[in-house]
Amino acid sequence: MPDLIPPLNNSSFVYHVLRYTSDLVRDEWVNIGVIVFDPLTGALRLRLVEEQDEYARVRRLQPAADEDVLRGFRDELEDQFSTYLRNRRAELDSTPDVGEALRMLIENWNNTLSNGLQLAPQKGVHADDLDAELDRLYTEHVAPPRKVSRVGAPGSRAAIRDYCSQVWKTAKLWDRIQKSVRVGEFTFPGDPMRIDYSYRRNGTRGYVQTLSVSRAPADCKLYAYTAARIAARAPFASEFAAVTDVALLPGNERHRFVRDTLRDAGIEPIGMDHFATWVPKLKPTIQ
Repeated sequence: MPDLIPPLNNSSFVYHVLRYTSDLVRDEWVNIGVIVFDPLTGALRLRLVEEQDEYARVRRLQPAADEDVLRGFRDELEDQFSTYLRNRRAELDSTPDVGEALRMLIENWNNTLSNGLQLAPQKGVHADDLDAELDRLYTEHVAPPRKVSRVGAPGSRAAIRDYCSQVWKTAKLWDRIQKSVRVGEFTFPGDPMRIDYSYRRNGTRGYVQTLSVSRAPADCKLYAYTAARIAARAPFASEFAAVTDVALLPGNERHRFVRDTLRDAGIEPIGMDHFATWVPKLKPTIQ
């Protein structure tokens, strides 16, 4: 097999699109993720489908698609990625050739993928920010096409999350928080839910989830249940917040339902318009 990370001439980063097919006979593939990395520093990012509308798109294009298989693969790949990051930090001084370490990692992934999964050919791209480029490539190659919304239309969770991510980055906390945190260890094995962000401060682990009150107000019950399970089972103190697409108005019955459900579970509701002032207050204490 040829090297997956050949010398680059005019590219800042390297990326692969991850493809999936549920029927090898038809040889029809759908994009389900992106891996992008810097071969000079060893920094690597990956993102795979996780929202229901993304899985729905995969099923439309691949009716026989197995969502459990896709979720399991995502978890496995993230585990391997986490192991790579730990090893890179531990061996940074003794392994200066990070390009070779990345080559071996990607080659191993490519050799161990199931028959229905494959990495598209490697490509190079000019960019200044690895996270921003990951988001751009994911939007371009994987995310469901977004219809142009009318002015004032309620935001989706994806739109809220994009805004929140920018706030974390502006506050220079992006590399100090966890993203897309699994909750199965606190609820039940196989739980597909993930919490958008997590941080640690003063011996406490905090969780922040985005909620679209305009589109899916009932999602607050799922988050409330999950927060209760984490609080009861985690070996550390926990705190929770929910970023909502709209401010929760006392005179709106639906808003009161969301607010009361969250507060009863010990979750602090934060409107998007206040998130940019909420995050800086955490900054001095985040580890």
